[in-house]
Amino acid sequence: MNKQQWIVTGSAMALLAGLFFLGRDKPLSKGTAVQPHTEDTHSVLEISAILTEAKKDITPMQSARITSMENSISRGDLVTQKIGVYGDLATYWRDSIGNTLPSLWYTGEKAKLEKSEKNMNFAAHTYLEELRGTEDVEVKTWMAVQAKDLFTSSLELNPSNDSAIVGLGSTYFFGAGGNAPPMEGILKIREVAARDSSNMYAQFMLGYGSLVSGQFDKAVERFEKVIRNEPNNKEAIFLLAEACERSGDRKKAAYWFGVGRSKVDNPDVIRAIDEKIKTLQ
Repeated sequence: MNKQQWIVTGSAMALLAGLFFLGRDKPLSKGTAVQPHTEDTHSVLEISAILTEAKKDITPMQSARITSMENSISRGDLVTQKIGVYGDLATYWRDSIGNTLPSLWYTGEKAKLEKSEKNMNFAAHTYLEELRGTEDVEVKTWMAVQAKDLFTSSLELNPSNDSAIVGLGSTYFFGAGGNAPPMEGILKIREVAARDSSNMYAQFMLGYGSLVSGQFDKAVERFEKVIRNEPNNKEAIFLLAEACERSGDRKKAAYWFGVGRSKVDNPDVIRAIDEKIKTLQ
């Protein structure tokens, strides 16, 4: 499949998928769309660049506090020390500064050192949630790579964790597989769906994969199944609306955007949805 087929271009309200993660009910900017990875956008970001950029927006006092924690690891049991320091840094970046990326990275690295399946999965799934609301393709890919590494490490501890398998497969939609096509990720997710058709996370991600690969009718089927089982899944509702529009069913798309509208409280989002519905009528 040509790599350009994996890019879904968006309209002014494209997908709305990132609106609702972690309580974020704010409109996406115009032109935002589901944009899976292509070979020529592979991330070359390093955590050092992420941290350097993040530190540009903090106060001197905050900078001094972070530097003190970063330099607090000394000789001895370095693993135990790192676990403690990484935990402190994750908390500080999250609670005192309010910056997600450094906090997530330290949380994930701490989980790896702890060899905690639960904590690695938590960090990996959080990366996946956050990146779907991220517009910067390079940062999105970096986050996908982090999630992939965490899911891979988790599955080494428990190869039968279906949620981690689906999560791992999903990272390929955003470039974590390098030059590997997203279909490689879809195959991993299909294995889970074949074993357990009631796994709505697998069904949702198969719908997402169908959407980004241009198989809009299949995406509609998957998202409809998710919504039948999870009627309040706002992301699935808006993705279904998008899939209907892409398939050419404007009336059905307008209906599902309307359903999604009823589940949103943010006035700006509601106005944007109303504008979108008008364009479909």
